[in-house]
Amino acid sequence: MKYVDMEAVESGDILGKTIYAVNGQVLLSASVQLTVYMISTLKRIGVTNIYIKDASMQDIEEQEEILSDETKRAIIKQMSETMEALRSGKDFNSRAVSLTVDDLLHEVIRNRDVLVHLNDIRTRDNEAYIHAMNVCMMSTLIGVGMNLNQIQLKELAIGALLHDVGKPDPEPADGEDEVGAKGHTWKGFELLKAKREFSLLIAHVAFQHHEHVDGSGVPRGLVGEQIHLYSRIVAVTNMYDNLLQTGSTEGGPLLPHDACERMMAMSGTILDHELLTHFLRIVSVYPNGVSVKLSTKETGIVVGQHRGLPGRPIVRVLERESSRENDNVASREIDLAKHTTVFIEQVLG
Repeated sequence: MKYVDMEAVESGDILGKTIYAVNGQVLLSASVQLTVYMISTLKRIGVTNIYIKDASMQDIEEQEEILSDETKRAIIKQMSETMEALRSGKDFNSRAVSLTVDDLLHEVIRNRDVLVHLNDIRTRDNEAYIHAMNVCMMSTLIGVGMNLNQIQLKELAIGALLHDVGKPDPEPADGEDEVGAKGHTWKGFELLKAKREFSLLIAHVAFQHHEHVDGSGVPRGLVGEQIHLYSRIVAVTNMYDNLLQTGSTEGGPLLPHDACERMMAMSGTILDHELLTHFLRIVSVYPNGVSVKLSTKETGIVVGQHRGLPGRPIVRVLERESSRENDNVASREIDLAKHTTVFIEQVLG
């Protein structure tokens, strides 16, 4: 599959990833042939990029998913219902949230060795719910890697899923100023503190996920371990998903390797260094299907991953063999985990 800008999509292209509506139902299924009307509709509802199938990449295996489509649909639906209840001034169903998180926990634990690759297509309506799902899934995976017990994992997962519950209208954090961040953290804390079914630690995730380990965050300017572990984990995963989706003030959305580099620059100031190290072990820095330029000046396509070495994937290099009789394209694979002197210099468009 290729991740492409909507402006580059043409009628007849084959959709590579399913697109979900805000209620968790399928809006467009993977493998559907796109028409002019479909493309126009996707642009209208705020889709800026999609995955399309590429004949030249048919033999490249898609990366495993940590969450099943069924679980993704359930989480998006549950978050939609939760936020709609809060916007209407009603209470939300905490038992339903808990049961949805149980399904997520089961799949994360089962797929704990799968690298994170965030590839769900977002619309204006579903992006806040996909953000909540991603932050929850990544936070839980970090917790599994840190050997948190089942009770701790459940608290972390619920807190991560509901970390933005204090926002009156679910929307990504791009352009959110300090006043806005401070406001929704207090509101989220008050909402979740009132839920007697939930641990108070869950409320603290909503309260503290904009705190920085150097004390420069909001709402209280806490330092280091004054910020609860769950909140420090969610601060890392929340930052990553936001950088991939909205980027920063310096530009638009970042690619995974750029987002990781940006976050490493925040180590020890905005983000907890130890937890950032845990995070970098679980994320796919160069996802399958990405075109890259190597330090050998060769170009190729990422075709495989290594758990624990996300920055050292397997790259298929294409080589053209010319003769009077034919002009063939051969290929060979370079495992960067074994070829330690070869590096990825650039991700190609």
